[in-house]
Parts: sequence; structure tokens; C-alpha cells
Amino acid sequence: MARYIQLASLFRQRIEVGTWPVGLQIPTVEELSRECGVATMTIRQALSILEGEGLIERFRAKGTFVRQRPARDLWCQVQTDWSGMLIARDNAQIEILSDDRDVSLPVKEERIGTPAPGYRHLRRRHTRDGEAFLLADVYVSERIAPLISEAEYSQKTALRLVADLKGVEITDATQILTIDSADLVTSDLLNIALSQPVARVERVAVDSTGEIILVADGIYRGDKVRIDFKLK
Repeated sequence: MARYIQLASLFRQRIEVGTWPVGLQIPTVEELSRECGVATMTIRQALSILEGEGLIERFRAKGTFVRQRPARDLWCQVQTDWSGMLIARDNAQIEILSDDRDVSLPVKEERIGTPAPGYRHLRRRHTRDGEAFLLADVYVSERIAPLISEAEYSQKTALRLVADLKGVEITDATQILTIDSADLVTSDLLNIALSQPVARVERVAVDSTGEIILVADGIYRGDKVRIDFKLK
């Protein structure tokens, strides 16, 4: 990853947590260059990213000032219980970006269940009010994929696709959450900055035969997601 992009993320974090509060004149390019051990051009490139995001404003002969903090509109909640994961987001729309048949499931050693011979793989983008918040790779076993109507693939949450099927019993299911950063593809499809924090959530469902009938690998943009855990 380019050094100036890494530094843009560092400076953005300083603004977000209040190390650089709104109204503050931040250190000069030369001071930041010495602090970070990079050329002044690299610092200018990093600051240009923040300026483009409206976080800072530069004034000739005066310096650079923090204009506002990054927006944190946390309206997308990742559910942590079975019933919650079956509920669709309010006003959310699902766009199918790609649809491939009879593909193999990506290998992951710690995953529960036995992989099916083939899967229908859909890449879906979830949006609300025109703003993308989730990019998901959904794998449905080819054995049960024909049981799901075409309309449902663009209407239902991933787990709901298999939970509603008559004659299919889900006997085991897991959810694994990890924190990651946006790569080039993710940043483009979710319209976020490269290396911006994202929450990666993998959900797996296994039926009574022990077969993995569904894997949903979702990437949520970090500035829209909230995760609540009930401890007691």
C-alpha cells in the first residue's frame, strides 16, 4: 500500500479520535515529514486526500486547519443472534453484481461442515438510500439452489435464503467477525477510501446431512456499521 495512503489513514484517525480536534491548526508539512520519516511530497499527497474528504482546509500563509470529523452515521447493525440475522435492513436494496454456477467453495480449514460438490456464487451489493453499506459473496449449494426463486436472490438476506426452505433443516450455523481494511475492489464497490476500516463477517449454515449449504462472506463499511453484544 502506498505510504501516503497509510499516512492519510493515520491522520484521519487523529481527527476522528480528537487528537486533532476541529478548529486545530495541525503541524506543518515539514513537521509531519520529520515525524513520519517521509518526503514532504508524501505528506502533501496524504493531506490532499483529507482535503478532498472535507476534513481539513489549507490556507496560504496561515496553515492547515481541521474542518470537521469523519462522519460516523452508524445505522447498519450487524446482528449477533439467529433471529436478528434473518431480518432484512429497513429500506435496503440488493443488487446482484455477478452470478456464477457450479463453483468450488473457497478453502478455509476452520469452517464447520463438509463442502458440497458445487455452489452457486453470487456477489451482491446492499444499499440504502443509494449508499452502499455491504458487499457480500454468497455461496449456495447447487443441490438446493434450484429450490430458491430467482426473485428471492435479490430480495432476501443470505441466511433467509436457506432458512425459509421447506424440507431443509439447518442444524449448525456460525458467524465469524474480523476487522480488515478496504482493498481496491472493496473501496471501489462500496465507494470508500482505500484502506478504510471494514468489518468482515462470514456466516456458514450446515444442514442435517452435514453439508455446508450456505456461506455468506460479507464486508461492511466501517463508518456505517455497529455491533452490539448482550453480555447479561
